[in-house]
Amino acid sequence: MGRHNLDAAYITKPVSIAYLTGFHAEPFERLMALAVRADRATLIVPAIEREKAGRDAEQAEVVSWRDGEDGYALVRTALEGCPEVGVEKEHLTVQAAELLVARTAARETQRGAAARDFTDVSPEIRRLRRIKNQVEIEKLGRAGAITDVVGEEVINALRPGLTELEVSVMIGAAIGEHGGTLSFESLVQSGPNSALPHLRPTSRKLAEGDLVLLDFGAAFEGYRADTTRMAVIGEPTERQREIHGLVLAAHDAAVAAVRAGTTTGSVDAAARQLIEAGGMGELFFHRVGHGIGLEAHEDPSLDPGSATVLEAGMTFTIEPGIYIPGWGGVRIEDDVVVERAGCRLLTRSDRSLRVIPT
Repeated sequence: MGRHNLDAAYITKPVSIAYLTGFHAEPFERLMALAVRADRATLIVPAIEREKAGRDAEQAEVVSWRDGEDGYALVRTALEGCPEVGVEKEHLTVQAAELLVARTAARETQRGAAARDFTDVSPEIRRLRRIKNQVEIEKLGRAGAITDVVGEEVINALRPGLTELEVSVMIGAAIGEHGGTLSFESLVQSGPNSALPHLRPTSRKLAEGDLVLLDFGAAFEGYRADTTRMAVIGEPTERQREIHGLVLAAHDAAVAAVRAGTTTGSVDAAARQLIEAGGMGELFFHRVGHGIGLEAHEDPSLDPGSATVLEAGMTFTIEPGIYIPGWGGVRIEDDVVVERAGCRLLTRSDRSLRVIPT
């Protein structure tokens, strides 16, 4: 695969299989793998996924195994005569690697070729996925459009007394009504909870004076949007407006910095410099963005000082934030696709601090 001189590749990460074949599934504890060699590709799935795989998978022969059978017998056949195998080391467990060696060694060919030499092909697959084609970008655009509509509906439905959990359920229901699925578990954080970027929704009720942070996204045919919008219950204070304005300025500066040929670190710096100039640098403690696609978090990563060169077709978030413990936090997030002379926003809904009447 790619730059590696291998006999075969043995792909086990579900999202990689989805990218390479078009077949999306989560096998949980069951064996699922794609064995790719020069003359053929074999998709090995649990029997419960056989019909869907046969319908969705492209350019691969589909074989299946039932509960109680040894799925590795199919792996052995698919990799027969292939001692040098590419695997995804970030996904393949030690237990699964040991089973792979044991099962393929159980019936060696005339070459004595049990799978025994493993090369990591994860970086190559991530590199392939980093640049989206037009079909992928269109799906991300559809996901973004659904996310925009849902955000407006949910913000307009906010009111004091709703719990964070209730608002999270509203988001999921609205995404389904508009033809999407959840990209990830929606985050709804109110008041001081909004200073905790990854806090899951709680039973806390929205109250007058609260900042409300909504971080959510719709997925369309597997491709995931990811946005964050801000609201406040009742009239915002001067401090709330000031911090929201600073984050929005940082967001816009980072978006303006995106273009093919620049680096991920320079995009982060565009946002970070503004927040630091506003005296809040220590309160912006995460990267400015991450890649999106079949996963809500994938390459590239826009870390401070990172040197990945942006290329047309890369898609990622822009999401600066300021978080003040015990007071609250503000984050504004959009999805962009890199173009030669700039970027295009895939999410476009209102980024203002939305005021919820009491």
